[in-house]
Amino acid sequence: MVMRPILKNSLIYRHSLCLRRNSTLALSNYKHNTPTTTRTQNSPEKTTTSTSIFQCNSQISKLARNGNLQEAEAIFKTMPQRNIVSWNAMLSAYAENGKMSKARQVFDEMPVRATTTYNAMITAMVKNKCDMVKAHDLFRDIPEKNAVSYATMITGFVKAGMFDEAECLYGETPVEFRDPVASNVLLSGYMRAGRWEEALRVFEGMAVKEVVSCSSMVDGYCKMGKLVDARRLFDEMPERNVVTWTAMIDGYFKGGFFEDGFALFLRMRREGDVSANGNTLAVMFKACRDFVRYREGSQIHGLVSRMPLEFDLFLGNSMISMYSKLGFTGEAKAVFGVMKNKDTVSWNSLITGLVQRGQVSEAYELFVKMPSKDIVSWTDMIKGFSGKGEITKCVELFRMMPEKDDVTWTAMISAFVSNGCYEEATSWFRNMLRGGVCPNSYTFSSVLSAAASLAALVEGLQIHARVVKMNMGCDLSVQNSLVSMYSKSGNADDAYKIFLRISDPNIVSYNTMISGFSYNGFGNEAVKLFSALESTGTEPNSVTFLALLSACAHVGYVDLGWKYFSSMKSSHGIEPGPDHYACMVDLLGRSGMLDEAYHLISSMPFEPHSGVWGSLLGASKTCLRVDLAELAVMKLIELEPDSATPYVVLSQLYSLVGKNTDGDRIRNIKKSKRIKKDPGSSWIILKGEVHNFLAGDGSHLNLEEITFTLKMIEKDVELVSVSHGNSIQ
Repeated sequence: MVMRPILKNSLIYRHSLCLRRNSTLALSNYKHNTPTTTRTQNSPEKTTTSTSIFQCNSQISKLARNGNLQEAEAIFKTMPQRNIVSWNAMLSAYAENGKMSKARQVFDEMPVRATTTYNAMITAMVKNKCDMVKAHDLFRDIPEKNAVSYATMITGFVKAGMFDEAECLYGETPVEFRDPVASNVLLSGYMRAGRWEEALRVFEGMAVKEVVSCSSMVDGYCKMGKLVDARRLFDEMPERNVVTWTAMIDGYFKGGFFEDGFALFLRMRREGDVSANGNTLAVMFKACRDFVRYREGSQIHGLVSRMPLEFDLFLGNSMISMYSKLGFTGEAKAVFGVMKNKDTVSWNSLITGLVQRGQVSEAYELFVKMPSKDIVSWTDMIKGFSGKGEITKCVELFRMMPEKDDVTWTAMISAFVSNGCYEEATSWFRNMLRGGVCPNSYTFSSVLSAAASLAALVEGLQIHARVVKMNMGCDLSVQNSLVSMYSKSGNADDAYKIFLRISDPNIVSYNTMISGFSYNGFGNEAVKLFSALESTGTEPNSVTFLALLSACAHVGYVDLGWKYFSSMKSSHGIEPGPDHYACMVDLLGRSGMLDEAYHLISSMPFEPHSGVWGSLLGASKTCLRVDLAELAVMKLIELEPDSATPYVVLSQLYSLVGKNTDGDRIRNIKKSKRIKKDPGSSWIILKGEVHNFLAGDGSHLNLEEITFTLKMIEKDVELVSVSHGNSIQ
């Protein structure tokens, strides 16, 4: 431990001060040859002696609390006479500063030990996480144990996780020492360990239950989700303190009952017996943040400004977090500006709020000004630039970071995925593994999403193997990502096997599997799974119906599709969106019901997007409906003037119906506008490397070898065809 340097003159002054105070002691310890005179009990000399010892003992304790152990030690050594409090003070001084060997030395050298001495030594061992078996040996040596002795030893066992030993000692505790101190210690220990039933047993066995015991149990009931029992105990308590009120209010909030919690807070204010403290207000700010209640949060902010309460760091951070999460970055910046002391949490909370609101440039300016940055700071900025599509900046920040963890790597991989850089995502995942960083469930979800988008089944299988190896196969988010990966890779059977292994599928699980069936053309299975979803009582959402309507379109279930579309609002309160209408137009178009499809488009409560008109255009080409195709093309050109698709499809349709002149006219219009069709593309993954191919692109490094191999394959196919009496056109 680093000791604060002591000025020599200061040390001499303190020593001389205590020596002057103890001058009477020095004289009384000197053996005179002259006969002593008898003094009365309350003589001035004895009073001075007691006062001097008391002052030195206080000085030792004060110096130890401030970390000035060397000065405390010097005063203790120069005291001509010490009482038991002096020895206890020095023992505690060593213990508070982590000098357990010296604390034990003081204990062993004490001429006389009292129960308080043993208690102080055991307390020191508990605080410094020493061997509790040795502490218990010392406990057994106490000649006369008191309530503090038992409570201290039980605390030691509880903190060490030795609940069996704590329970045994609690059973041996005399009844007069058990309640409330020893009982409260064991009760709180069980609470912190989440062992609610044991805590309840201790509480119910208590003969004396005071405000601390009851407050702990109110908190316990709330954490168990037994809000009715918590409120019953709360109402029965003859006395409540701020901890009681805060526990009950927080219990309501965590149970999802904002109105009840807020009403109880108002009652606390109205009754006025107990004043809210910083913890209470922090709970209120967090609730307003989580329940998106800006008005109530701003009211409590106003209350804080009127209360005689110190605007401390914890409270300021709670307010910044609330305003930032609710999107009121102006108010968050105002609170940040008036805070005298700020820590990393203060800066991070404001940066996070700015990033979530898309104010990335402002967030970055704040980030640059931060006196010290942690992993959260860097990760938030990576997420911010990722949302803006600035992947290069994300990589730059990542490389500048002094240290990186699994969260940071995951943020980078997610940034690549969200910006369509799937090959880079899988590559960075491999780099993460090579760097010895252990992936978490979010990492696997992100990289599996990348593999799914690439339809890279081999890559997905390798990731799945690592998931199994790391025992993350039961994580719900990973399971959902595996279902998606297998589905998008064309392996609906394995996707469904993974789905069936999910012990408690959520709506995302069902949506992913229904989409997987639809994506792979298994519309009937998608419909059956939706029926299974309804039987579980799980409420579908808009994504569910999007997948379901797509499935109906693939198998031509027009009547069923109409039924699902109509039930969205009537049965589930979900307003169909543009994509739902696009699916219905696609369903009707595939079934040749183009007039119904156009009527549906005309009835839409909002302007159709390009997907709706694209579905109608595709169906019009299939059914050779030139009139609707021309209308759809006109709308598509308005929405996407640089897209070549409308021109290409319409020109093809004109050719199909014999209107070659109109087809040439459309192609010439496209050329005059210099609109080019996006080339078709494909890719393969070879030895972990993705190879992209574009129609008409001759830039591949192995183009000659690829061309030669293709010609050889064509010749082999031709030979096989000739031998079977076929010819290749």
